[in-house]
Amino acid sequence: MPECLVLAPTSDPRVFIAPDGTRCSPPDSWACLPPGDAGLTRRVKLAGPSWSVIEKRGRKAFSKGLWAPRENIESQRAAIEAERSTEGYAKKRQADVARRERTQAEYVVTFEAEVEGFLQFSPKWAELGRAMAKQVAAHATPVGSGTVARTKRISVAERAEAAVIAWMRHQTTAYDQMKIPRIAGKRREVRRELASISRSVLDLHRRDVPHGIAACPLCAAIVSSAARS
Repeated sequence: MPECLVLAPTSDPRVFIAPDGTRCSPPDSWACLPPGDAGLTRRVKLAGPSWSVIEKRGRKAFSKGLWAPRENIESQRAAIEAERSTEGYAKKRQADVARRERTQAEYVVTFEAEVEGFLQFSPKWAELGRAMAKQVAAHATPVGSGTVARTKRISVAERAEAAVIAWMRHQTTAYDQMKIPRIAGKRREVRRELASISRSVLDLHRRDVPHGIAACPLCAAIVSSAARS
């Protein structure tokens, strides 16, 4: 595969920083292919030399496009557009979409069951647990949501637990209104404290501890969320 250099952007759209710190600019015969079409980007990389411009923000990386010879971009774009205009490609796309939809629907069911299994509410609160599992799954599983439910780094059971705690952080605490100081580790510390509180609230429903439904942040959140949907 031809070499594809990974560069960092600068304030100048035609000046980039190489891994060794040197600044470089593409030849006049090169052009930028914007991000968004993975298939075309892959083909242009295979067609010849290219530069991938990546902007890093914390732990996240964002593509700022692929620079390559203009003729390579144009020829590969023409070739892929010709392929995509065929009836065979259209049928393949429909089959791919249907397969992804089935896979997503199956994952939602699986994830909802994992959430309910993590909750393990007592019989008295079983109906509440089912409603909560449905709401957490609906929030966490959409493709492209960027939630912990979409990560592949941990098991589904671990994703379910993390999704419950995240959902409770936003639905049953004042986290979204908190003014957290911009101090390293402070936001993580606040999240840990709120997670501990959320786990205590969950335990009330696992041990069937009598409590006022109206005063329970979890019960209130479930009712409120259900009313909005």
